[in-house]
Amino acid sequence: MSETTRETADPGIACDRCDAICCRLTVLVMPDDHVPEHLTEYTREGLHVMARDEDGWCVAVDGARMCCSIYAQRPAVCRKFAMAGPYCREIRRTHHEQLTRGIPLTMY
Repeated sequence: MSETTRETADPGIACDRCDAICCRLTVLVMPDDHVPEHLTEYTREGLHVMARDEDGWCVAVDGARMCCSIYAQRPAVCRKFAMAGPYCREIRRTHHEQLTRGIPLTMY
């Protein structure tokens, strides 16, 4: 974690007490990444991404331990994602706002 990120990180956020929203984002797999091929897929647009399970979780997440099962081989974008950093806090805030907003109903 960079010094700037460390300074702006929220100490109240920890992966073991989180909704793990980051594990449900679309993760691009770059050519220099060494992710096992069976854990990736291609989108309709041709983007190479981490595959997701039926609930939208990254298939590399070990659900029992809530950690990455390929930590040493995780994609570069995951390596750069700073837990509790500004982007983490922003996606958590957006996620929680969507949950509290609920599903709008339209009567016809």
